[in-house]
Amino acid sequence: MTGFSRREALLGGAAIATLAACGQTPSDAAATVPTGPVAAKAVPPAGWESGLTIAARIASGETTSLVETEKAIARAKAVNGDLNAIATDSFDQALRDAAVPAPGTFSGVPTFMKDLVGWKGTQSMWGSRAFVGNISQEDSPFAAAWRKGGVVSLGKSTTPEMGLISSTEPLVTGPTRNPWDLSRIPGGSSGGAAALVAARVVPFAHASDGGGSIRIPASTCGVFGLKPSRARLDKRDAANAPPVDISVNHAVTITVQDSIELFRVAETNDGTYAPLGDISTLNRPLRIGFAPDSISGTRVSPETTAALEDVAQLCRDLGHEVIDFKVPLDGKEFTDKFLLYWAAGAAEFAQQASAYSGKPIGPDIVEPWTLGLAAMFQARQSEMEDTIAYLKAFEAVYDDWFSDMDVLLTPVTGSPAVPIGEQAPDGDFDAVMESVLNFAAFTAPMNVAGAASMSVPLSWSSGGLPIGSMFSAKRGEDGLLFELAMQLEMTRPWIARTPPVSAL
Repeated sequence: MTGFSRREALLGGAAIATLAACGQTPSDAAATVPTGPVAAKAVPPAGWESGLTIAARIASGETTSLVETEKAIARAKAVNGDLNAIATDSFDQALRDAAVPAPGTFSGVPTFMKDLVGWKGTQSMWGSRAFVGNISQEDSPFAAAWRKGGVVSLGKSTTPEMGLISSTEPLVTGPTRNPWDLSRIPGGSSGGAAALVAARVVPFAHASDGGGSIRIPASTCGVFGLKPSRARLDKRDAANAPPVDISVNHAVTITVQDSIELFRVAETNDGTYAPLGDISTLNRPLRIGFAPDSISGTRVSPETTAALEDVAQLCRDLGHEVIDFKVPLDGKEFTDKFLLYWAAGAAEFAQQASAYSGKPIGPDIVEPWTLGLAAMFQARQSEMEDTIAYLKAFEAVYDDWFSDMDVLLTPVTGSPAVPIGEQAPDGDFDAVMESVLNFAAFTAPMNVAGAASMSVPLSWSSGGLPIGSMFSAKRGEDGLLFELAMQLEMTRPWIARTPPVSAL
């Protein structure tokens, strides 16, 4: 499909104004919040390997890409009936590609691409009924980088329509379910990707983040997800860049090291930033700002707060200085501005859907949630110039937060994963909006600022749902976050935690 680079840049995989968390615990996790320096064994579950391990075994001749791809397809078929996380499978093409995999860091390793990027020869629906049957004629730039890195795509993972909400319940495929609790959402908009990785179908999957869409589902599904700094992995020319470029591509993974090497595969290395370089476990104390409250005053669940307080103590135990931090921001104003900018993207997408389908904009081609956002934009178009100016100025505001700290620690979402249907795109618009704003209340500032931010799976609720912790830094500090993530992974490993619905 052509003519979508601007839309993809603006929305290419977000969820909505900010943050989320959820899932359901492994059988060995009973406590509300893990205690002590180590809460799980650092031993992979039987039958699971990281992407780097699979790639090394393929390179050594111990296995082949074809064998690993066949195994991944079998795993996908075993659990997708429960999860409904695959928008389009391309298993036959994957087997052909696996017969002669491209060279690269992840040569021959099977994965899924999110249904918001083009992968040549594969259907790209953008989570929308309007684009059923649309076959990508070429790879998107980011997908091309992954293809060059050697991955074998098994198909497209599910996403809400154009990534516009923090739940993955598109009308075109039906709701995707969380492997920790099938009655709960996996988050969005990279919900299908996170569900497939959490269920151990593939070691990693492509994801994207325009308002929290890597970090929210990573939190809700108990996997690792880092949102890269703006232009670190994606470089858009001026003609196709939106006024405020909020969306980035990367991945959800189990291991931090897979995320690091996938980051290297896609780095632009155009001089904007120094290359990522060597990453090792953090060996110096950080000054970490602790901000457990929502910037807009929305409610945060007691279990989410308890989990974050426990993680703050974990950081102190590791030698970091943790300071209380009150975010100096009118959160309601920020959320209002961001939401209007988001609504502008929805209106633009509705026009594209109409043009592609040849039908007028309406509920038969565009979901009610998208229509509601588009109507919001239409009613407030006159405010867009001021909104864009506000959002452009926010990067400097965000940077000022870090004048006396290295990293900011906040929740990812206001609660663990909410039930399927609470954020359904055809539900009552006002009720869905209230749920979204309560659930996704933390992540959007990092998108507007172009900053690095990550969700780390360090806690589980008493009901067995994952609760991620979000660590954020200034733009360009991706390496610092990776170092901290490695330290946390070694101290409180999550690799052995598998959900009730698992392909293993």
